[in-house]
Amino acid sequence: MSEPGRTPVAGSAGTVETQYADLAEPVQLDCGQQLHPVRVAYETYGTLSPQRDNVILVCHALSGDAHAAGFAKAPPQESTRDGFAAEDRDGTAGKGLGWWDGMIGPGKAFDTDHFFVVSTNLLGGCRGTTGPSSVNPATGRPYGSDFPVITVADMVRAERMFLDVLGIERLAAVAGGSLGGMQAFEWAVLFPDQVGAVVAIASTHALHPQGVAWNSIARDAIMRDPAWQGGHYYGTGAKPDAGMGVARMVGHITYLSAQALDDKFSRRLQFADDIRYTITEPEFQVESYLRHQADSFVRRFDANTYLYTSRALTYFDLARQYGGGSLERALGGVAARTLLIAFSSDWLYPPAASHEIAGALAALGKPAECHVIEAPYGHDCFLLEEARQTPIIRGFLAEGRADG
Repeated sequence: MSEPGRTPVAGSAGTVETQYADLAEPVQLDCGQQLHPVRVAYETYGTLSPQRDNVILVCHALSGDAHAAGFAKAPPQESTRDGFAAEDRDGTAGKGLGWWDGMIGPGKAFDTDHFFVVSTNLLGGCRGTTGPSSVNPATGRPYGSDFPVITVADMVRAERMFLDVLGIERLAAVAGGSLGGMQAFEWAVLFPDQVGAVVAIASTHALHPQGVAWNSIARDAIMRDPAWQGGHYYGTGAKPDAGMGVARMVGHITYLSAQALDDKFSRRLQFADDIRYTITEPEFQVESYLRHQADSFVRRFDANTYLYTSRALTYFDLARQYGGGSLERALGGVAARTLLIAFSSDWLYPPAASHEIAGALAALGKPAECHVIEAPYGHDCFLLEEARQTPIIRGFLAEGRADG
Protein backbone atom coordinates (compact mmCIF):
# COMPACT_ATOMS: atom_id res chain seq x y z
CA MET A 1 0.00 0.00 0.00
CA SER A 2 1.28 3.46 -0.86
CA GLU A 3 2.15 5.91 1.83
CA PRO A 4 -0.41 8.64 2.64
CA GLY A 5 -0.15 11.51 0.17
CA ARG A 6 2.47 14.04 1.13
CA THR A 7 1.54 17.69 0.91
CA PRO A 8 3.49 19.62 -1.74
CA VAL A 9 6.13 21.93 -0.35
CA ALA A 10 4.37 25.12 0.65
CA GLY A 11 4.48 27.72 3.37
CA SER A 12 3.31 27.40 6.93
CA ALA A 13 0.50 29.41 8.45
CA GLY A 14 3.06 30.26 11.15
CA THR A 15 2.59 30.41 14.89
CA VAL A 16 -1.02 31.04 15.84
CA GLU A 17 -2.97 31.61 19.01
CA THR A 18 -6.58 30.64 19.59
CA GLN A 19 -8.85 33.64 20.16
CA TYR A 20 -12.33 33.92 21.67
CA ALA A 21 -15.47 35.87 20.84
CA ASP A 22 -18.65 36.22 22.89
CA LEU A 23 -21.97 36.29 21.05
CA ALA A 24 -24.17 39.24 21.89
CA GLU A 25 -27.50 37.44 21.50
CA PRO A 26 -28.78 33.99 22.48
CA VAL A 27 -28.51 31.18 19.94
CA GLN A 28 -31.96 29.86 19.01
CA LEU A 29 -31.82 26.06 18.98
CA ASP A 30 -33.84 23.53 17.02
CA CYS A 31 -34.93 21.85 20.27
CA GLY A 32 -36.83 25.04 21.17
CA GLN A 33 -34.40 26.33 23.77
CA GLN A 34 -32.08 29.33 23.73
CA LEU A 35 -28.42 29.19 24.67
CA HIS A 36 -26.73 32.19 26.25
CA PRO A 37 -24.04 33.21 26.91
CA VAL A 38 -22.08 31.56 24.10
CA ARG A 39 -18.33 31.89 23.58
CA VAL A 40 -16.68 30.76 20.33
CA ALA A 41 -13.02 29.75 20.07
CA TYR A 42 -11.45 30.55 16.71
CA GLU A 43 -8.27 31.06 14.73
CA THR A 44 -7.59 32.97 11.52
CA TYR A 45 -4.94 32.57 8.82
CA GLY A 46 -4.09 34.98 6.03
CA THR A 47 -5.25 38.56 5.48
CA LEU A 48 -8.80 39.83 5.22
CA SER A 49 -9.26 41.81 2.01
CA PRO A 50 -10.49 45.43 2.22
CA GLN A 51 -13.77 44.29 0.64
CA ARG A 52 -14.04 41.40 3.16
CA ASP A 53 -14.82 39.07 0.27
CA ASN A 54 -12.05 36.47 0.56
CA VAL A 55 -13.19 34.55 3.65
CA ILE A 56 -13.21 30.76 3.81
CA LEU A 57 -14.79 29.17 6.87
CA VAL A 58 -13.26 25.79 7.74
CA CYS A 59 -15.45 23.49 9.84
CA HIS A 60 -14.05 20.55 11.78
CA ALA A 61 -15.17 16.96 12.29
CA LEU A 62 -16.27 15.31 15.54
CA SER A 63 -13.02 15.47 17.48
CA GLY A 64 -11.39 18.59 16.00
CA ASP A 65 -11.01 22.11 17.31
CA ALA A 66 -10.27 25.67 16.22
CA HIS A 67 -6.56 24.99 15.73
CA ALA A 68 -6.68 23.93 12.10
CA ALA A 69 -3.29 25.15 10.82
CA GLY A 70 0.13 26.42 11.81
CA PHE A 71 1.92 25.84 15.09
CA ALA A 72 0.09 26.46 18.34
CA LYS A 73 1.65 29.19 20.44
CA ALA A 74 1.05 26.93 23.44
CA PRO A 75 1.14 23.30 22.17
CA PRO A 76 -1.32 20.99 23.98
CA GLN A 77 -0.30 17.86 25.82
CA GLU A 78 -2.31 15.81 23.33
CA SER A 79 -2.82 16.73 19.69
CA THR A 80 -5.89 16.53 17.49
CA ARG A 81 -3.51 14.96 14.93
CA ASP A 82 -3.56 11.65 16.79
CA GLY A 83 -5.19 9.44 14.19
CA PHE A 84 -4.00 6.75 11.81
CA ALA A 85 -0.35 7.15 10.67
CA ALA A 86 -0.03 10.39 12.65
CA GLU A 87 3.41 9.57 14.04
CA ASP A 88 4.67 8.51 10.61
CA ARG A 89 3.37 11.74 9.12
CA ASP A 90 4.27 14.29 11.79
CA GLY A 91 7.13 12.92 13.86
CA THR A 92 7.68 14.97 17.01
CA ALA A 93 6.15 18.14 15.52
CA GLY A 94 2.59 16.80 15.59
CA LYS A 95 1.41 18.14 18.94
CA GLY A 96 1.75 21.78 17.90
CA LEU A 97 0.38 21.42 14.37
CA GLY A 98 -3.19 22.19 13.41
CA TRP A 99 -5.38 19.26 12.44
CA TRP A 100 -5.52 20.34 8.74
CA ASP A 101 -2.12 22.01 8.53
CA GLY A 102 -1.30 20.36 5.21
CA MET A 103 -4.32 22.03 3.63
CA ILE A 104 -4.19 25.59 4.99
CA GLY A 105 -1.38 28.07 4.38
CA PRO A 106 0.54 29.83 1.59
CA GLY A 107 0.42 27.74 -1.58
CA LYS A 108 -1.77 25.04 -0.03
CA ALA A 109 -5.31 23.95 -0.91
CA PHE A 110 -6.82 26.81 1.08
CA ASP A 111 -4.21 29.31 0.03
CA THR A 112 -3.69 32.08 2.57
CA ASP A 113 -1.93 34.16 -0.07
CA HIS A 114 -5.43 34.66 -1.50
CA PHE A 115 -7.90 33.77 1.24
CA PHE A 116 -8.61 34.71 4.83
CA VAL A 117 -9.31 31.36 6.47
CA VAL A 118 -11.35 31.19 9.67
CA SER A 119 -11.62 28.06 11.81
CA THR A 120 -13.88 27.71 14.84
CA ASN A 121 -14.53 25.13 17.53
CA LEU A 122 -18.13 24.07 16.99
CA LEU A 123 -21.03 24.71 19.34
CA GLY A 124 -21.08 22.03 22.04
CA GLY A 125 -17.30 21.64 21.83
CA CYS A 126 -14.79 21.28 24.62
CA ARG A 127 -11.89 23.28 23.18
CA GLY A 128 -12.99 26.80 24.01
CA THR A 129 -16.49 27.07 22.57
CA THR A 130 -19.48 26.79 24.89
CA GLY A 131 -20.44 23.17 25.49
CA PRO A 132 -21.47 20.72 28.22
CA SER A 133 -18.30 21.38 30.24
CA SER A 134 -19.02 25.15 30.31
CA VAL A 135 -20.60 26.80 33.33
CA ASN A 136 -24.38 26.97 33.31
CA PRO A 137 -25.22 30.53 34.46
CA ALA A 138 -28.42 29.26 36.06
CA THR A 139 -26.56 26.98 38.49
CA GLY A 140 -22.96 28.17 38.56
CA ARG A 141 -21.87 24.59 37.75
CA PRO A 142 -20.98 22.90 34.46
CA TYR A 143 -24.01 22.07 32.32
CA GLY A 144 -23.22 18.38 32.00
CA SER A 145 -26.26 16.61 30.59
CA ASP A 146 -28.39 19.71 31.25
CA PHE A 147 -26.81 21.20 28.14
CA PRO A 148 -29.51 21.39 25.47
CA VAL A 149 -29.45 18.87 22.63
CA ILE A 150 -28.02 20.56 19.55
CA THR A 151 -28.08 19.98 15.80
CA VAL A 152 -25.68 20.70 12.95
CA ALA A 153 -28.00 23.58 12.02
CA ASP A 154 -27.52 25.01 15.53
CA MET A 155 -23.76 24.84 15.05
CA VAL A 156 -24.09 26.78 11.81
CA ARG A 157 -26.36 29.44 13.34
CA ALA A 158 -23.75 29.98 16.05
CA GLU A 159 -21.04 30.26 13.36
CA ARG A 160 -23.17 32.83 11.51
CA MET A 161 -23.54 34.90 14.69
CA PHE A 162 -19.82 34.60 15.36
CA LEU A 163 -18.96 35.93 11.90
CA ASP A 164 -21.22 38.90 12.62
CA VAL A 165 -18.89 39.70 15.52
CA LEU A 166 -15.99 39.79 13.05
CA GLY A 167 -17.96 41.94 10.63
CA ILE A 168 -18.03 39.28 7.91
CA GLU A 169 -21.26 39.16 5.92
CA ARG A 170 -20.48 36.70 3.14
CA LEU A 171 -18.22 33.70 2.68
CA ALA A 172 -16.22 32.94 -0.44
CA ALA A 173 -16.46 29.30 0.63
CA VAL A 174 -17.33 26.97 3.47
CA ALA A 175 -15.19 23.83 3.67
CA GLY A 176 -14.86 20.75 5.82
CA GLY A 177 -14.55 17.00 5.97
CA SER A 178 -16.99 14.55 7.54
CA LEU A 179 -19.12 16.50 10.06
CA GLY A 180 -17.37 19.61 8.72
CA GLY A 181 -18.87 18.88 5.32
CA MET A 182 -22.31 18.55 6.91
CA GLN A 183 -21.87 22.05 8.32
CA ALA A 184 -20.91 23.31 4.86
CA PHE A 185 -24.13 21.88 3.39
CA GLU A 186 -26.17 23.47 6.20
CA TRP A 187 -24.58 26.82 5.39
CA ALA A 188 -25.56 26.49 1.74
CA VAL A 189 -29.16 25.65 2.65
CA LEU A 190 -29.71 28.05 5.57
CA PHE A 191 -27.81 31.04 4.16
CA PRO A 192 -27.80 30.57 0.37
CA ASP A 193 -27.05 34.20 -0.44
CA GLN A 194 -24.07 34.29 1.92
CA VAL A 195 -22.04 31.36 0.56
CA GLY A 196 -20.13 31.45 -2.72
CA ALA A 197 -18.90 27.86 -2.70
CA VAL A 198 -19.06 24.61 -0.74
CA VAL A 199 -16.12 22.23 -0.42
CA ALA A 200 -17.42 19.04 1.20
CA ILE A 201 -14.94 16.20 1.64
CA ALA A 202 -15.79 12.65 2.75
CA SER A 203 -19.22 13.82 3.81
CA THR A 204 -22.88 13.00 3.25
CA HIS A 205 -26.42 14.37 3.16
CA ALA A 206 -27.40 11.84 5.88
CA LEU A 207 -25.45 9.19 7.74
CA HIS A 208 -26.50 5.69 6.64
CA PRO A 209 -28.00 3.25 9.19
CA GLN A 210 -24.73 1.43 9.82
CA GLY A 211 -23.06 4.74 10.68
CA VAL A 212 -25.96 5.62 12.99
CA ALA A 213 -25.57 2.22 14.67
CA TRP A 214 -21.83 2.60 15.29
CA ASN A 215 -22.40 6.05 16.78
CA SER A 216 -25.08 4.61 19.05
CA ILE A 217 -22.66 1.94 20.32
CA ALA A 218 -20.04 4.58 21.05
CA ARG A 219 -22.48 6.75 22.98
CA ASP A 220 -23.79 3.76 24.95
CA ALA A 221 -20.24 2.85 25.93
CA ILE A 222 -19.88 6.26 27.57
CA MET A 223 -23.29 6.37 29.24
CA ARG A 224 -23.02 2.82 30.62
CA ASP A 225 -19.77 3.71 32.39
CA PRO A 226 -20.78 4.34 36.05
CA ALA A 227 -18.30 7.22 36.15
CA TRP A 228 -20.48 9.12 33.66
CA GLN A 229 -22.79 9.81 36.62
CA GLY A 230 -25.71 10.86 34.48
CA GLY A 231 -23.49 13.41 32.75
CA HIS A 232 -22.56 15.32 35.92
CA TYR A 233 -19.04 14.04 36.52
CA TYR A 234 -17.25 17.39 36.52
CA GLY A 235 -15.53 18.14 39.81
CA THR A 236 -16.16 14.67 41.22
CA GLY A 237 -12.68 13.32 40.65
CA ALA A 238 -13.99 10.64 38.29
CA LYS A 239 -14.62 10.68 34.54
CA PRO A 240 -16.06 8.02 32.22
CA ASP A 241 -12.63 7.31 30.76
CA ALA A 242 -13.30 3.60 30.31
CA GLY A 243 -16.46 4.17 28.30
CA MET A 244 -14.92 7.06 26.43
CA GLY A 245 -11.94 4.91 25.50
CA VAL A 246 -14.20 2.22 24.07
CA ALA A 247 -16.13 4.90 22.15
CA ARG A 248 -12.89 6.14 20.65
CA MET A 249 -11.81 2.64 19.68
CA VAL A 250 -15.16 1.96 18.02
CA GLY A 251 -15.15 5.30 16.24
CA HIS A 252 -11.56 4.98 15.13
CA ILE A 253 -12.17 1.60 13.50
CA THR A 254 -15.07 3.10 11.51
CA TYR A 255 -12.67 5.72 10.12
CA LEU A 256 -10.38 3.05 8.64
CA SER A 257 -10.67 0.43 5.93
CA ALA A 258 -10.00 -3.30 6.31
CA GLN A 259 -7.08 -2.95 3.92
CA ALA A 260 -5.49 -0.14 5.93
CA LEU A 261 -5.61 -2.21 9.11
CA ASP A 262 -4.34 -5.34 7.37
CA ASP A 263 -1.45 -3.53 5.70
CA LYS A 264 -0.35 -1.74 8.86
CA PHE A 265 -0.85 -4.51 11.43
CA SER A 266 -1.74 -7.82 9.78
CA ARG A 267 -1.95 -10.34 12.66
CA ARG A 268 1.41 -9.42 14.12
CA LEU A 269 1.86 -9.92 17.85
CA GLN A 270 2.86 -6.94 19.97
CA PHE A 271 5.04 -8.20 22.79
CA ALA A 272 6.14 -11.78 22.06
CA ASP A 273 6.89 -14.33 19.39
CA ASP A 274 3.93 -16.41 20.47
CA ILE A 275 0.63 -15.86 22.24
CA ARG A 276 0.76 -15.42 26.03
CA TYR A 277 -2.68 -16.83 26.96
CA THR A 278 -4.12 -13.63 28.44
CA ILE A 279 -7.59 -12.10 28.22
CA THR A 280 -6.68 -8.82 29.96
CA GLU A 281 -3.65 -7.63 27.99
CA PRO A 282 -3.30 -6.86 24.28
CA GLU A 283 -1.69 -9.61 22.24
CA PHE A 284 -1.87 -8.17 18.74
CA GLN A 285 -0.39 -4.92 17.46
CA VAL A 286 -3.81 -3.70 16.39
CA GLU A 287 -5.11 -4.19 19.94
CA SER A 288 -2.22 -2.23 21.41
CA TYR A 289 -2.74 0.52 18.84
CA LEU A 290 -6.41 0.89 19.77
CA ARG A 291 -5.56 1.14 23.47
CA HIS A 292 -3.05 3.87 22.66
CA GLN A 293 -5.71 5.73 20.69
CA ALA A 294 -8.14 5.45 23.59
CA ASP A 295 -5.63 6.58 26.20
CA SER A 296 -4.53 9.67 24.26
CA PHE A 297 -8.09 10.64 23.30
CA VAL A 298 -9.54 10.63 26.82
CA ARG A 299 -6.79 13.02 27.89
CA ARG A 300 -7.86 15.68 25.40
CA PHE A 301 -11.58 15.29 24.81
CA ASP A 302 -14.73 15.61 26.92
CA ALA A 303 -17.11 12.66 27.00
CA ASN A 304 -20.25 14.81 27.04
CA THR A 305 -19.07 16.74 24.00
CA TYR A 306 -18.63 13.38 22.26
CA LEU A 307 -22.22 12.45 23.14
CA TYR A 308 -23.75 15.73 21.96
CA THR A 309 -21.72 15.97 18.77
CA SER A 310 -22.33 12.34 17.85
CA ARG A 311 -26.05 12.81 18.35
CA ALA A 312 -26.03 15.97 16.21
CA LEU A 313 -24.37 14.26 13.25
CA THR A 314 -26.82 11.35 13.41
CA TYR A 315 -29.77 13.78 13.36
CA PHE A 316 -28.39 15.48 10.24
CA ASP A 317 -30.57 14.61 7.23
CA LEU A 318 -31.02 17.26 4.55
CA ALA A 319 -33.95 15.51 2.87
CA ARG A 320 -35.85 15.11 6.13
CA GLN A 321 -35.05 18.58 7.42
CA TYR A 322 -35.66 20.65 4.32
CA GLY A 323 -37.18 18.52 1.56
CA GLY A 324 -40.03 16.49 2.95
CA GLY A 325 -37.97 13.39 2.18
CA SER A 326 -36.60 14.69 -1.14
CA LEU A 327 -32.91 15.56 -1.35
CA GLU A 328 -33.48 17.45 -4.60
CA ARG A 329 -36.16 19.59 -2.97
CA ALA A 330 -33.91 20.22 0.05
CA LEU A 331 -31.15 21.58 -2.19
CA GLY A 332 -33.50 23.68 -4.31
CA GLY A 333 -32.44 26.99 -2.82
CA VAL A 334 -28.69 26.36 -2.87
CA ALA A 335 -26.83 29.05 -4.82
CA ALA A 336 -23.24 28.00 -4.06
CA ARG A 337 -20.91 26.22 -6.44
CA THR A 338 -20.26 22.80 -4.93
CA LEU A 339 -17.15 20.62 -4.86
CA LEU A 340 -17.53 17.09 -3.53
CA ILE A 341 -14.53 14.85 -2.82
CA ALA A 342 -14.99 11.24 -1.72
CA PHE A 343 -12.66 8.29 -1.23
CA SER A 344 -13.07 4.84 -2.71
CA SER A 345 -12.43 2.95 0.55
CA ASP A 346 -14.61 5.14 2.81
CA TRP A 347 -17.49 2.93 3.91
CA LEU A 348 -18.67 5.29 6.67
CA TYR A 349 -19.25 8.26 4.34
CA PRO A 350 -19.26 6.36 1.04
CA PRO A 351 -18.80 7.89 -2.41
CA ALA A 352 -22.41 6.99 -3.22
CA ALA A 353 -23.58 9.74 -0.87
CA SER A 354 -21.49 12.36 -2.69
CA HIS A 355 -22.80 11.08 -6.02
CA GLU A 356 -26.37 11.44 -4.72
CA ILE A 357 -25.74 15.06 -3.78
CA ALA A 358 -24.06 15.77 -7.12
CA GLY A 359 -26.96 14.13 -8.94
CA ALA A 360 -29.56 16.17 -7.08
CA LEU A 361 -27.69 19.41 -7.79
CA ALA A 362 -27.25 18.47 -11.45
CA ALA A 363 -30.97 17.75 -11.78
CA LEU A 364 -31.59 21.26 -10.46
CA GLY A 365 -29.13 22.75 -12.95
CA LYS A 366 -26.78 23.86 -10.20
CA PRO A 367 -22.98 23.82 -10.60
CA ALA A 368 -21.37 20.85 -8.88
CA GLU A 369 -18.43 18.58 -9.43
CA CYS A 370 -17.69 15.27 -7.73
CA HIS A 371 -14.29 13.57 -7.49
CA VAL A 372 -13.66 10.09 -6.10
CA ILE A 373 -10.04 9.51 -5.12
CA GLU A 374 -8.81 5.94 -5.16
CA ALA A 375 -7.14 5.54 -1.76
CA PRO A 376 -6.98 2.66 0.72
CA TYR A 377 -7.27 4.29 4.15
CA GLY A 378 -11.03 4.66 4.63
CA HIS A 379 -12.73 7.75 6.02
CA ASP A 380 -9.48 9.14 7.44
CA CYS A 381 -8.33 9.74 3.84
CA PHE A 382 -9.60 13.30 4.13
CA LEU A 383 -6.86 13.90 6.71
CA LEU A 384 -4.20 11.74 5.07
CA GLU A 385 -4.54 12.29 1.32
CA GLU A 386 -3.86 16.03 1.43
CA ALA A 387 -1.60 16.15 -1.61
CA ARG A 388 -4.16 14.52 -3.88
CA GLN A 389 -6.96 16.79 -2.73
CA THR A 390 -4.91 19.98 -3.05
CA PRO A 391 -4.89 20.47 -6.86
CA ILE A 392 -8.61 19.70 -7.06
CA ILE A 393 -9.47 22.28 -4.41
CA ARG A 394 -7.04 24.91 -5.68
CA GLY A 395 -8.47 24.61 -9.20
CA PHE A 396 -12.06 24.84 -7.95
CA LEU A 397 -11.36 27.92 -5.81
CA ALA A 398 -9.36 29.57 -8.60
CA GLU A 399 -12.37 29.27 -10.89
CA GLY A 400 -14.41 31.10 -8.28
CA ARG A 401 -11.88 33.92 -8.05
CA ALA A 402 -11.85 34.24 -11.85
CA ASP A 403 -15.65 34.33 -12.01
CA GLY A 404 -15.70 36.89 -9.23
